[in-house]
Amino acid sequence: MNKILTFGEIIMRLSPSGNRTMKQSHGMEFFFGGTELNVAASLASMGGEVKHVSCVSDDFVGESALAFVKSFGIDTSFITKNEHPLGLYFLEVGSAVRASRIAYNRLNGSFANIEAGKTDWKKALEGCGYFHWTGISPGISESAYESLKEGLQTARDMGIEITTDPAYRSNLWKYGKTGNEVLKELVGYSTIFIGGVAEINEILGSQFSSDKEGFLHACRELKQQVPSIHKIFDKIRIGVTASAQQTQGRALVEENYFETELLEVNPVVDRIGTGDAFAAGLIYGLQHFDDEKALHFANAACAIKHTILGDINYSSAEDILEVMAGNSGGRIKR
Repeated sequence: MNKILTFGEIIMRLSPSGNRTMKQSHGMEFFFGGTELNVAASLASMGGEVKHVSCVSDDFVGESALAFVKSFGIDTSFITKNEHPLGLYFLEVGSAVRASRIAYNRLNGSFANIEAGKTDWKKALEGCGYFHWTGISPGISESAYESLKEGLQTARDMGIEITTDPAYRSNLWKYGKTGNEVLKELVGYSTIFIGGVAEINEILGSQFSSDKEGFLHACRELKQQVPSIHKIFDKIRIGVTASAQQTQGRALVEENYFETELLEVNPVVDRIGTGDAFAAGLIYGLQHFDDEKALHFANAACAIKHTILGDINYSSAEDILEVMAGNSGGRIKR
């Protein structure tokens, strides 16, 4: 039961190079990613055994996306294809006082048109100890929501740990259901919550503050309303500028509160996928360490991802453990 299953879109990112704006660019770099795929690939880079469930376009772009996923050793047996184009997004990378900007083109893509009832979830979850999902997927389309719900019901019945990062994106949810209604329902199948006060407030319709006391009150209220949740882990990111960030983790497990030190990253190479690196680090940590050490590992994974271009944290578990141990001077390894 060491394998991890992830469910979500494989999306292409198009970005001008060298912190350029779109207006001043004539070419763009592309990267494959997607919130849940970022978690899957990061886990695979750490040495984890991962399966990914998704749907890609039935063309050379979809084939390229599949080849990318396979390059990490991820099991792609449960990735289907259809005639819709692969989803994509455009990113202008900011610097210093200029913020990054993103525009999405995903609501009519291949993953948005994934067919519910087509995945053999029992077979997909065979040998898995963890199933990870995020709030992005059920916001993309009703069929993605229905497919995810089928997977969560199966995982619950099989006694698998279900981790959720219930990220809310207001530019999604165009098919008639509200985010907080759906996310609260799906979180009800989950056992480990990766999120903080903002996510809890969105799901519960509450107004807890983001300080430590507010976090503790929010966690207790979430656990009362959603009894299946037994561990809550939160990533705090403090943006000094677009080029300088600080990261920290905190958690409530049963009634035990713990937090990590602040890790500073300056300069930032790429902020995309840093939350996914945290989630991947946490899942890997929970498989190998106690809860408190898992949180420290997740925070180090989040910090090191800020230094890596693209959506995915390519760091090994050894790389992350070095940062976690305080070896962050950046000396050349010979």
